[in-house]
Amino acid sequence: MRKFKKIKKFKALILLFSALLFLVGCGTGTATVPNIADRVLTQEKPVLRWGVKADTKLFGYYNIGKGEIEGFDVDIAKALTDVMTDGRGEVELIEVTSKTRIPLLLNGNIDGIVATMTISPAREEVVDFTQVYFDAGQSLLVPNDSHLNGLDDLTAEDTVIAIKGSTSAQNIRDLAQQVTVLELENYSEGFVALQSGQGDALTTDNAILLGMISENNNYRLAGENFTEEPYGIAISPEQTEFLALANEALDTIQENGVYDQIYDKWFGEVLGGEE
Repeated sequence: MRKFKKIKKFKALILLFSALLFLVGCGTGTATVPNIADRVLTQEKPVLRWGVKADTKLFGYYNIGKGEIEGFDVDIAKALTDVMTDGRGEVELIEVTSKTRIPLLLNGNIDGIVATMTISPAREEVVDFTQVYFDAGQSLLVPNDSHLNGLDDLTAEDTVIAIKGSTSAQNIRDLAQQVTVLELENYSEGFVALQSGQGDALTTDNAILLGMISENNNYRLAGENFTEEPYGIAISPEQTEFLALANEALDTIQENGVYDQIYDKWFGEVLGGEE
C-alpha cells in the first residue's frame, strides 16, 4: 500500500511538470514533442507501443500456433504497462531488429525498446536507458562435436556468425581479431547459417543462445561468457518523464514478485532459475 501511494504521488508530480512544459512551449510558440507520459497519465485507455524481437527464443518470438509474439521481453512490457497505467493501458507490440530498433524509437514509431538491448556507452549517446532489467553475457554457440571450447580456441581458420547492428559483432572483432566475422540480419538467419556450415560458431548473448538450444539439443555453449551484457529498456532522450515512469514500474514489479514470476516462466528450466 505504501508503494502504491508513492507511485500515485510520483505520477501526479510528473503530470504537473508536463503541464508546465506544455504551457511554456505554447507561450514561446515552439512546437513540443508529443509527451508519452501525458498519454499514460491522462488518457482513459492509453496504448503503449513497445518494440520487441520476433526471432529470439525465450525473449521475443512469433508463436505461429497462437499467432502472436511471446517471451520474457513481451511479458515485461505488458507488466510495465499495467503498472504505469494502473491497469487501464493496452500494449501494442511492434517487431524490431537490432538494426531497426533505434531508428524506429527516434522517429516516434515506438515508445520504448524491450528487445534484448545491451546498455553501452555508444548507445547511451543516442538513447536513454532504464536501469538494468536482465544481466546477460556474450558466448559462443557451436555444434556438440565442435573443436571449440571457448574464445581462446578461435583461430584464423574459424568463421564466427554475428548479427548486424549488435554489440556482439563488434565484441568478437575486438576480442578475436584473427577470425572471419559473417554478419547476418537476424538470429534466425544466423542459426540457419550455423546449421548449414557457413560458420563455426554463432555469437550473441548467452540467454539468446540458450533459447536456440532449447529448440535443438545438437548444439552447446562453448565455455563461459566472455563479456557482461546488461539489458536495458531504451527510451527516447526527449521522454524524460516516461523514462522515470518506466524505472518506477521496474522497481514495482521487482518488489511485488511479478518480475520473478516472469523470469521463472521463461528461464526456470533453461537457466535453473538463477539470473
